[in-house]
Amino acid sequence: MCYKSSDTMSSLHRNTQKYPLRILTSVDLSGIFPPIPTPFNEDESIAYDKLEVNFKQWDKVPFQGYVVQGSNGEYPFLSNSERIEMVKFVRQLIPSNKLLIAGSSSESTRMTIELTNEMASVGANAVMVINPSYFKSNMTNPALIKHYEDLADNSCVPVIIYNMPANTGIDLNITKIARVVARTKNNNFQVVAGSTGFLLPALLVGCVGGINGLANILGDEVCNIYKLFKESKLQEAVTLHQKLVEPNAKVTRELGVPAMKAAMDFMGLYGGPCRRPLMPLTEVELKSVIQAFTSNGFQPKL
Repeated sequence: MCYKSSDTMSSLHRNTQKYPLRILTSVDLSGIFPPIPTPFNEDESIAYDKLEVNFKQWDKVPFQGYVVQGSNGEYPFLSNSERIEMVKFVRQLIPSNKLLIAGSSSESTRMTIELTNEMASVGANAVMVINPSYFKSNMTNPALIKHYEDLADNSCVPVIIYNMPANTGIDLNITKIARVVARTKNNNFQVVAGSTGFLLPALLVGCVGGINGLANILGDEVCNIYKLFKESKLQEAVTLHQKLVEPNAKVTRELGVPAMKAAMDFMGLYGGPCRRPLMPLTEVELKSVIQAFTSNGFQPKL
């Protein structure tokens, strides 16, 4: 089942016959995955040392795994070599039992396949792929289905279909995309929620977990929503969910990645600057982000 209110991710399996690598033939997306930001220094180089600092905090949270090079990772602003190096670096930082999902999206099918398998070769357990959108008028259902079919046939790791119409301007027809799943031998198909704002409702209608940006900042709280749901403690889950709605909106749909990073800085992680052309928050915007957290009871952890 697909929860249609906003961005969702759906997983399918892939053809492994061409690839003798020791890889996973399927992944279980149950649980919470933070789509981690790419930390930059003031000169816009990647701050790998700051990433290590952040992981010392994230390692304490019961995440199922991590997403690298999703939208929060500013992947359109990174070179292919930087994107692959980020996957490699994070794989070395996290325990082997944690799933690593890599964003391998590109505008061409050929480059998406190439990036997918390069990322798999350095440790990605699965890839997350947003649909091409530059030639929007040509991205018909047949074109997109063919894109994902070719990727499924040629990927050496499982593929997660990433539907984010707010960024691409295209809302994938999940019913027709199900044809992609039918192309694989195992029709196991999972859907996860792409925002904390509707994580609990999504779980209630059948989603198995979430890839949630707010988890970068409030990981324990987002994971607790999932835990309370699994324990059928729905009233407690609703109460917690209501506290997360406002801060989540600020760092996602309202102000985006600059707000995500500013909130990380405020809460004691390293957010740092974005790569241009993304601009830092104005003073007014920054105050509104801090207010969204503090008014709901969230303060920096000492």
